[in-house]
Amino acid sequence: MMEDLLEYLARALVDNPDDVQVEVIEGERSAILQLRVHPDDIGKVIGKQGRIVQAMRTLVKAAATKEGKNAIVEILD
Repeated sequence: MMEDLLEYLARALVDNPDDVQVEVIEGERSAILQLRVHPDDIGKVIGKQGRIVQAMRTLVKAAATKEGKNAIVEILD
């Protein structure tokens, strides 16, 4: 669910939605979600002063809390 939400949000923001990939590294009580986007779209995902990525992290963290986990979102190029 968390990865679906992150992928949906990222695809809505970028110019190259086919290049969006979310990889999940599951832990016992946490999950690391690695978001990969086209190099030209990194700025769109981060946003001015990191506001977009911070909002995405907040939404994913709320979804993870519903599942009883902690989530960390990383953006990789």
